[in-house]
Amino acid sequence: MSPQLLLLFVSGYFLLLLAVAWYTSRNSSNDAFFIGNRNSNWKLVAFGMVGTSLSGVTFVSVPGTVGSGGFGYYQVVIGYFIGYFAIAFILLPLYYRMQLTSIYRFLEERFGPVSYRTGALFFIISRSLGATARMYLVINILQVFILDSMGIPFILTTFIILVLILLYTFEGGVKTIVYTDTLQTSFMLGGMLICTWALMDKLDLNLTQVFSVLGKEGYTRMFNTDINSSGFFLKQILGGAFITITMTGLDQEMMQKNISVRTLGGSQKNVVTLSFILLVVNILFLLLGGLLYLFAAHNGLELKGDDIFPGIALGNHLSGAIGIIFIIGLISALFPSADGALTAMTSSFCIDILGIQKDTLSSDDVKKRKRLKVHLTFAMIFFVLVLIFKWIDDKSIIDVILKLAGYTYGPLLGMFAFGIFTRRKIRDHLAIWVCLLSPVLILCLDMVNNSDWFIRKLGITDPVASWLTSTTGIIFGNFKLGIEILILNGMLTFAGLWAISKKSDI
Repeated sequence: MSPQLLLLFVSGYFLLLLAVAWYTSRNSSNDAFFIGNRNSNWKLVAFGMVGTSLSGVTFVSVPGTVGSGGFGYYQVVIGYFIGYFAIAFILLPLYYRMQLTSIYRFLEERFGPVSYRTGALFFIISRSLGATARMYLVINILQVFILDSMGIPFILTTFIILVLILLYTFEGGVKTIVYTDTLQTSFMLGGMLICTWALMDKLDLNLTQVFSVLGKEGYTRMFNTDINSSGFFLKQILGGAFITITMTGLDQEMMQKNISVRTLGGSQKNVVTLSFILLVVNILFLLLGGLLYLFAAHNGLELKGDDIFPGIALGNHLSGAIGIIFIIGLISALFPSADGALTAMTSSFCIDILGIQKDTLSSDDVKKRKRLKVHLTFAMIFFVLVLIFKWIDDKSIIDVILKLAGYTYGPLLGMFAFGIFTRRKIRDHLAIWVCLLSPVLILCLDMVNNSDWFIRKLGITDPVASWLTSTTGIIFGNFKLGIEILILNGMLTFAGLWAISKKSDI
């Protein structure tokens, strides 16, 4: 299929998004932008959040993991499932009781203004890195398979896509995103199911036969029982639970959609429904990954990791229609993550850093102009970060995202846990130093434990490389840290806050 035809379908899809955005953002206010006037339908939010939770990383990277790890990623998914119940029955009641627009207001009420802004700052850093890593993955696929052959440079592709995201989030914010995410989730899941069916048809297998063949090839192995491995099942399940608690429950982007629902009960239904949907959807993506590897082996294709799905779907190995469906599904997986992140960071910076809701002197028009300037600034930051990820060019972006989450969300986990489960008061002005020191110490620990990864990624040479390798063997032996560094980071932050705290007088 010609790149020009694919680009035509991509353009048509964008026009549809813009039409929905125009319709839903008419006469929008700051309240509509930030929390959808607290009038969102919980069913729409739940379905739309499937797309936000999955993103282009799930669409491309999760099928790609099957070649090296089988269905092992499902261990993390089980952890996600557990984490959503903690969100529904611990965090959401707290947010609704306090009637929060920004969830980081809890830190201000509990500790003080420095902790409040520290929480918002770590969210902005975390979401900036995570969202742009996801954006890079999708933009790079569009670039390699469509736009390179047309002579369009990567930098221009990134700029145009960010402009398009700006166009449909600039006015409506959460009010618009609730509807566009629903539309995009439908396209993403539809694309995944159609691609799965097409591969089964090409391989002449029914569903029972697929699982039988995948089992013989070793692709359906799920639980890793090697305690020294970074993929050990207890590490993965616990890590997955805390990733959900932090990357969803302590994340303004995800929570601003939940607290836009009118009632606590509706919001809890949203989260619990989402947890069950993701159990099913992720197993389907892993099934798709197994089919992709079977198809690649059957046709002698040397594809793996993040390259296997786009390589088969867009490499003239299936029908042209499948190529179009893949591209639309991929874009649909990108935007629920990117648009929500851009809106949430704008909301957090305006409310938490600039104090726009406390400003009683400025008119609504002045506040709106300020919010639009912040929105545009974050789009420019996104642009720069996507170019940095292009320079790094990692072939398994899901590993990068989980590793980054361990560093940046750990302080949020420690702060909220300390605020919820203790009654101690901290010296608020020291909170930011605890939250900065904790990930630095965890990074040092991780560099020693996973020295091979850091030597490869950072280009470290001898004698430092040799020292790191030998030190790893002496301290850790064969034990490898995995996504549990998020938990360790949170525990270290908790301990640091305890050290700067005292008993409450209450």
